[in-house]
Amino acid sequence: MIISQNHSVLLLILSFLVISKSQGNVHYYDFVLKEKNFTKLCSTKCILTVNDNFPGPTIHVHKGDTAFVTVHNQGRYGVTIHWHGVREPRDPWSDGPENITQCPIPPGTSFTQKVAFTLEEGTLWWHAHSSWTRATVHGAIVILPANGIYPFPEPCGQNILIIGEWYKGDVMQIANAARTTGAGPKASDAYTINGQPGDFYDCSIENTDRFLVDHGKTYLFRIINAAMNEEMFFGVANHNLILVGIDGSYTKPLNTSFIMITPGQTMDVLVSTNQPKGLYYIAASPFFDGNDRDDNSPTTAILEYSENYQPSPSFIPMPVLPAVNDSGRVFNFTKSLRGLASQDHPANVPINVTRRIYMTVSLNELPCQYPNGSCLGPNGNRLASSLNNISFQIPQIDILQAYYWNISGVFSEDFPDQPPFFYNFTGDTGSNTLIPSTGTRVLMFDYNEVVELVWQGTSVLAAVNHAMHLHGFSYFVVGVGTGNFNNVTDPKCYNLIDPPEVNTIGLPKNGWLAMRFVANNPGVWYMHCHLERHASSGMDTVLIVRDGGTMQTSMVPPPKYMPPCS
Repeated sequence: MIISQNHSVLLLILSFLVISKSQGNVHYYDFVLKEKNFTKLCSTKCILTVNDNFPGPTIHVHKGDTAFVTVHNQGRYGVTIHWHGVREPRDPWSDGPENITQCPIPPGTSFTQKVAFTLEEGTLWWHAHSSWTRATVHGAIVILPANGIYPFPEPCGQNILIIGEWYKGDVMQIANAARTTGAGPKASDAYTINGQPGDFYDCSIENTDRFLVDHGKTYLFRIINAAMNEEMFFGVANHNLILVGIDGSYTKPLNTSFIMITPGQTMDVLVSTNQPKGLYYIAASPFFDGNDRDDNSPTTAILEYSENYQPSPSFIPMPVLPAVNDSGRVFNFTKSLRGLASQDHPANVPINVTRRIYMTVSLNELPCQYPNGSCLGPNGNRLASSLNNISFQIPQIDILQAYYWNISGVFSEDFPDQPPFFYNFTGDTGSNTLIPSTGTRVLMFDYNEVVELVWQGTSVLAAVNHAMHLHGFSYFVVGVGTGNFNNVTDPKCYNLIDPPEVNTIGLPKNGWLAMRFVANNPGVWYMHCHLERHASSGMDTVLIVRDGGTMQTSMVPPPKYMPPCS
């Protein structure tokens, strides 16, 4: 009898250990938001930081782990934090976009968010999701394989590289000025790598970031584009890159001299140190395909070989990156991306589509809000943007709360699956589409609907690339093309075998992009362009996935405390 009881206890302990291991480890982080002075470009300014750092701290986990992050807001503004690319299964309460899934965390208060890493593996990131605060409030998330085994030879070392932008002015004032005047927001004053502008900016050369490497090794670089408004070319002088991951998902190895990374995207690249020992510039330069361009220099860091060499050469080679407006190479790079689609990392591409959505993505105008005045946008109006000719309006209380508690008057469930007018890719549709409608209109989905969504670029006001991001899901990019999407001929060229699985992708200028996902994550999920100047002017909407028929297919209840809406 005693032996039997001991055996039962042992089995119970072993079962608990197996369950605990299968569910991963639990990590706890404290993020203290507060203002701190930083000096760059020969001047000092106060910025909002996390734990006094810019960029902020890195979250390190394994696939299957859970992190609880307590955000302590000691700043001047209400702020939210978003875990970019983390699906948060059935739990939108911790997703973070302001007035979409929560109201901002008031100054002087704290809020704990649960971040569950389930299917993601690779590099993601976190950032503020309130107005323009993410300019300085962001950091990396490193998700290691649960078993410690990569689908490529294990690198000798790993480095995090975050591309950003630096503004001499106060970013909140810049955003408010754009809203008040109707003009486009002021451009940044520098691009940065890990918070440093690099050698080609004033008062910056002493702080340029350096990556120390040994000769004859291979290193994994985890690259994040945290810039507010710029898609970026990236490369390392005289070194090829092998792309092996995007957005927390593995890719087939892509040997390339450069990558093009949009705001919101993450890319994992291998760099082999097989060149003569010395110094080599790492650089990121902007890709502009519209009319508005700034004059910022490329941001640089340095790849430094650790062995004997001339320590301060008179010439450091620069990577040869595409021209600033080379949209052809951008398109070809996007089209060349392939998911790994291996036995251990399969591509579960949805095949039997039950819901098809065609969504135009446009820049627009809205009438000036001053009855007797003139705004500084085009034609004396305000700059705006839209999806399916609807410029989204952020409500005063969060949509998730309104949906869960059946609060009326906050949003309407009538976002259309098709645009109200036919667009051709030149946007030649007359004034009907120049001034969009406005409202807080959302897309509703039944649980487990198989969705194909085609984003269609237009040039109603101007034609540019857009960085399209979806919360709560990763999606498969099954097709991309130029001109107008043809729903008869273009699907014949879809890649349903090994498409890349992403959460953010560049929609080509005057082109289309088709993606698929299964609506199996109940809750309220934000979709928007990750160019901040577009997201803050209406290029966004919300997807609501209804509960399934069981507890396991339904949204979890809210935590005991959520930040109040005032």
